[in-house]
Amino acid sequence: MSRSVQSVPKVEGKARNIILWVLQVILAVVFVMAGASKIAGAQDMVKVFQDVGAGQWLRYVTGSLELAGAVLLLVPRLSALGGLVLAGVMAGAFLSCLFVIDQSPVAAAVLLILAAVVMWNRRGLTLSLVGKGVTSA
Repeated sequence: MSRSVQSVPKVEGKARNIILWVLQVILAVVFVMAGASKIAGAQDMVKVFQDVGAGQWLRYVTGSLELAGAVLLLVPRLSALGGLVLAGVMAGAFLSCLFVIDQSPVAAAVLLILAAVVMWNRRGLTLSLVGKGVTSA
């Protein structure tokens, strides 16, 4: 009995670029909203960071990183760096949800994965700034 293994179709060229840009814009909007609510001191954000127990300074740092990462996502040559920053923030959020606060880590995991997808797929473009990448990404 022979089973054929089908591979996942690889999205190439222009379609891949369009999909990544749509993802980057969606992530940028999400992180601008999340970061702005942290910086503005939205009551639910203040409560979450009280529950974490590290102090409100962490809310400001997290909000600032989210805003910076969102902006970086929209700058073509810095988009992988934006994905890296946001993946790091979401890794912290995921671990906090798992071990520190009583929240589901699903949203943080999804955002972590999406930020990592952008980071990985745009790495060549960002690395080209230091002469180590290919600009075809």
